[in-house]
Amino acid sequence: MRDLKIPEQRHPEKARRPDNAQPKKPDWIRVRAPGGKGYEDTARIMRDNKLVTVCEEAGCPNVGECWSQGHATMMIMGEVCTRACTFCNIATGKPPEALDAFEPGRVADAVSKLGLNHVVITSVDRDDVEDGGAEHFAQTIRAIRHRAPATTIEILTPDFIKCGPEALEKVVEARPDVFNHNLETVPGLYPEVRPGARYFHSLRLLQRVKELDPSMFTKSGIMVGLGEDRQSVMQVMDDMRAADIDFLTVGQYLQPTPKHHRVDRFVHPDEFATYQKAAYGKGFLMVSATPLTRSSYHAGDDFAQLRAARNKKLGIA
Repeated sequence: MRDLKIPEQRHPEKARRPDNAQPKKPDWIRVRAPGGKGYEDTARIMRDNKLVTVCEEAGCPNVGECWSQGHATMMIMGEVCTRACTFCNIATGKPPEALDAFEPGRVADAVSKLGLNHVVITSVDRDDVEDGGAEHFAQTIRAIRHRAPATTIEILTPDFIKCGPEALEKVVEARPDVFNHNLETVPGLYPEVRPGARYFHSLRLLQRVKELDPSMFTKSGIMVGLGEDRQSVMQVMDDMRAADIDFLTVGQYLQPTPKHHRVDRFVHPDEFATYQKAAYGKGFLMVSATPLTRSSYHAGDDFAQLRAARNKKLGIA
């Protein structure tokens, strides 16, 4: 098996970071290079609709598997993020253009052409936009509902930290099936890993979603291997459950380039299994904890299991 080649960093903002040597990946997180007809068909639909995917921009290790099955996480609001998280391979800086008013329709058209049962929509952070892109998210959700009414919709949003409460309300009112916002790491690592964000703001965002619509599924995830310890991971789980989050993902951090945050260690699959067991014990309806887990990996299958778990808890056949 060949390692998936992650694109070299292209952005001068990150070129100033000191090099961090990239350790050799263990066998359990090696993946096949992308290719095949399914992969090519998905790529063509993305290109024809002038869409960006986080699969490519973030160098996701699962892109080959997902695209071969016609699954892709679509990234709206451009390719340049106004934040500079040290784990992320997406371009950072001042976005060169305003939001594209026609993008929601193109996303909906691609969802229809791909015949998706479940779609994940994410975005860059757009702190340069007054509502952080909340209305753009809402328009995208509504466009998919119109063009592909049978498709369930999962969104992975920014934190809207510089916006008023009405920004989040716009998104929730559009009624996605799953509202995901990743905490990414433990609070002690925020200053170096996620410097533009605030841990308790992100927690409160997810808690507020449940207050606005108790029936909406909420989801969040973290990476391990950044320098956290087991106790801090367990505390994050407790914090998430206090915010009534339904679905937890835990995956291995993979360093995109030498300019990014170093990999502290590669967490063994057995340790991931203990995290998954502990999380279920704390009351999460759904947990995915493996080295290759990512927010949108197997999202459609996971959503079906999530819905079944809630129905079982409520005694619904």
